[in-house]
Amino acid sequence: MISLQLGTFMAQIVNFVILVILLKVFAYNPIMKILHERRAKIINSLQAAENDEKKAQQTLAEYQKQLADARITAQEIVDKATKRAQEEHDASIAQTKQEIEQMRKNAKEDIARERDHAAVQLKGEVVSLSILAASKIVAANMDNAANEKLVGEFIEKLDKDKLGGLSC
Repeated sequence: MISLQLGTFMAQIVNFVILVILLKVFAYNPIMKILHERRAKIINSLQAAENDEKKAQQTLAEYQKQLADARITAQEIVDKATKRAQEEHDASIAQTKQEIEQMRKNAKEDIARERDHAAVQLKGEVVSLSILAASKIVAANMDNAANEKLVGEFIEKLDKDKLGGLSC
């Protein structure tokens, strides 16, 4: 059996209490201090990570907004360029139509001048031929029926040879 002696037992209890006090002072308190510091450091790291994540989310949102704004700006630039190109194309077509119309007008004026010039020449020839016909009539000194017949033949011949379908 175990025999307990009171003196030894008390010494063991005192030794145990001294050991507990020494362990508490030299081991437990420093370990607890290190654990508290580590816990605080972990909490700070978690808060810093959360703050960094929030900042990253904000930065991502800003970049996405800037990207959307850039896309809108790019689309506006493309739309403006397309509109400007269409306006220039329309202006070019309008200018070409105006030039064509001016060319038509000039051609009509040239045709009218040429026709007037041809009519003046034709009138000159008709006058000279009329004078020639009149001199033949006077030279022949015929009666009125013969004169009318001669002038009619002359005009008929003139219509076929000289006028060629032109209207005076």
